Amino acid sequence: MPRLNRIRSAYNNLSIHHKMLLLLSVLMIGCFVFYQLVLGYVFRIYDRQIYEKSSQVLGTSSIAIENRLREVEGLSFRVLADPVIQQALGKLSGSPTSYEQNVLRKRVADQLISYAGSEKDVYSILLIDTRGIPISAGNREGITAGMQLDLVALAERTDGAHAWKVTADKRAALLSVRKIRSFTTQNLTFDNLGTLIIRTRIDRIIEDQMDTGPGQARLILTDGKDIIYPLADDMPLTAAEAARTAAQGKPYGVESYAGGEYFTALMASKNMGWTYLYVTPFDEMFRQLTAVKRIVLASFVAIFLAALLLGAMLSSSINRPMLLLLRKMRQIEKGQLDRLEEQSLGAVPELSHHEAGILHRTFTMMLQRIRELIDENYAKQLTIREAELKALQAQINPHFLYNTLESINWQAKMNGQRSISEMVEALGHLMRSSISGTEDLLPLEQELELVRSYVTIQAIRYEERLDFRLEAEEEALPALLPKLTLQPLVENAVHYALEPMIEPCVITVSASTSGGRLRLAVSDTGPGMPPEFVERLRRGEVRTRGQGIGLANIAERLRLTYGGDASLEIESAEGKGTTVRLDMPYTEEREETSHAKRAAGR
Repeated sequence: MPRLNRIRSAYNNLSIHHKMLLLLSVLMIGCFVFYQLVLGYVFRIYDRQIYEKSSQVLGTSSIAIENRLREVEGLSFRVLADPVIQQALGKLSGSPTSYEQNVLRKRVADQLISYAGSEKDVYSILLIDTRGIPISAGNREGITAGMQLDLVALAERTDGAHAWKVTADKRAALLSVRKIRSFTTQNLTFDNLGTLIIRTRIDRIIEDQMDTGPGQARLILTDGKDIIYPLADDMPLTAAEAARTAAQGKPYGVESYAGGEYFTALMASKNMGWTYLYVTPFDEMFRQLTAVKRIVLASFVAIFLAALLLGAMLSSSINRPMLLLLRKMRQIEKGQLDRLEEQSLGAVPELSHHEAGILHRTFTMMLQRIRELIDENYAKQLTIREAELKALQAQINPHFLYNTLESINWQAKMNGQRSISEMVEALGHLMRSSISGTEDLLPLEQELELVRSYVTIQAIRYEERLDFRLEAEEEALPALLPKLTLQPLVENAVHYALEPMIEPCVITVSASTSGGRLRLAVSDTGPGMPPEFVERLRRGEVRTRGQGIGLANIAERLRLTYGGDASLEIESAEGKGTTVRLDMPYTEEREETSHAKRAAGR
């Protein structure tokens, strides 16, 4: 008895780390000895007669089957990428006549027949165009109109990716589904052109790989809900039984079904998301193995329960000092940091030489660090407030400038200086529009207001030498275009056309719409430019005078906004003036956006 007490005392004085090592060592040694004595015999027989054979059959068969299915998936990609099919479906998505539709569908059907006839694993190929009209090659029996709608919806959800569909109708059990998009070299819009459905001969694929005759081992494919193969009614399992076995996820075992007991081997598909079940009728030898397995299972359960009991005891020895730390942490949650910091400097648990004592000392250091972090965070908050205040002060400068311009405008009006007043008003409008605006796109009407403000300023400077003309169609005014597109072009016309001339110079801004396009032009009657200078302008090698926006900048902004659907062209000849033409898609500002802007303006 005293000796047992000494052992217990020595165990209690061990560190938590050593306790866990001792416990795990005892359990592992016991399990290892038992495993070697009992399971060694069982698994030698089991592995040799069943598992090796089943794994080999499943491994080779599943790889071969999935390779064949990937060939069908590759066939679907070749069909949708076929240039003839792409071109025909692209035209069908438009507005062809009835005769043209029939010709195009016949052309697609011929291509599908050529693909279906060359593939032995394909029953038929069905293509549903954007009008919902099917085009088939082969027998599409079993694919009803309602099923076609479901398959089109599945293709929409996968958004161009390949998908397999298992149906309840055994005549169309496995279908390959993929959306067809437009991606020819001439048309990269990726528009929807239809849905491709390939009815796959899964029975021929599997029967080519293994013998699955009656009374022998059978291969069953399930997707966790329905049985994909076999299609016949003489299956050893029902769909529900196969789904239950697949859900258990056991690599192998003995299962009881309505048709009797079977040895089952399971392998999950890595590519298709299916489960391969290889079932073999149960015989007397398997019953003996099952008895041995039950004994082993019972033994492991007993060991597991013993491990739980020892684990609970170990947890209790760890839990007691942890509860004290938990109570202190709850006090921190309530905000009692100062009081708790004083208490932590006091008593430490009795087992101070254990890891628990180290935790308590670390906890005390953590409290001190939290106090330091709180003070540091308070100082950072003060710094942030000061930065916010400076940011608000920086916003005063533009408002001060606008107010100053208003004061100058009022003083000019009081003194009868009409030209100065007009110049100040135009300058204020120009500054507000170019600095304060947050929108990247503006209606043409607002962009023309910027141009008028700029011309107002320049007209006072150049007087009768500047003859500005605006020719804008009413339909073009709501069109959106990148901000500061026309004003820099007018500014360039003033610098390069008006300034070098003595006689008056006509600068014309025109805007029109045609065929869903917005066409703008800025022309002048200046001296024009030589061809080599125009070419340098197109390449962006000529810098604008001062700090203005160059043509290369405008062309780049058009490219970023519209991609390749916008253009900037320069027409100029010496002695005949210069014209810069812009062509871009016609888009209007949404009505709700316009309402929101007016509300914000109020």
